Amino acid sequence: MTKKIIQISLIVAIVVIAYFIYESIAKPIRFKEEKDKRYAKVIDRLKDIRTAQLAYFEKFSRYTSSFDSLISFIKLDSLPIVMAIGNVPDTMTEEQALKANLIRRDTINVAVRDTIFPKTFIADSIKYIPFTKQAMFQMQVGEIMTGSKIKVKVFEVVDTKPFDPTDVLKVGSLTEATTTGNWE
Repeated sequence: MTKKIIQISLIVAIVVIAYFIYESIAKPIRFKEEKDKRYAKVIDRLKDIRTAQLAYFEKFSRYTSSFDSLISFIKLDSLPIVMAIGNVPDTMTEEQALKANLIRRDTINVAVRDTIFPKTFIADSIKYIPFTKQAMFQMQVGEIMTGSKIKVKVFEVVDTKPFDPTDVLKVGSLTEATTTGNWE
């Protein structure tokens, strides 16, 4: 009887130990899969913010620190687009065709929403961090002096609620003249 109890106890102990070994391997794998899924969405959102900031800069020669201004810009503003009207012969450059009056340039204004984002883009969501309950990115602007003594306007957008606190995603920088993300 005691031999049976010992055997059953050993089987239970083996199952429990096997479970803990499996979990010690599976838990980091599940964490990485979830992190990769979430970070892909956050990176996409940071790229959208960067695209909007660069268009905003193109129009106003500055960045904005306000998501309300950026959203309003996306929804209501327009960007000038220069179009060449006419045909450029294969034997000429566009500049040569312009001088020969074969083409002319005209500037039209196109809605920001139609220019830089797909039709399905929801501008109001740009400030929210995916997979959070309405947590917002932190966006700041500034101006730095480069090594060659040139003042450069900069912006930085940071994920305030990262899934992994040791790996915070951001785009831009307040200390360097860059618009890249720290994942690139």
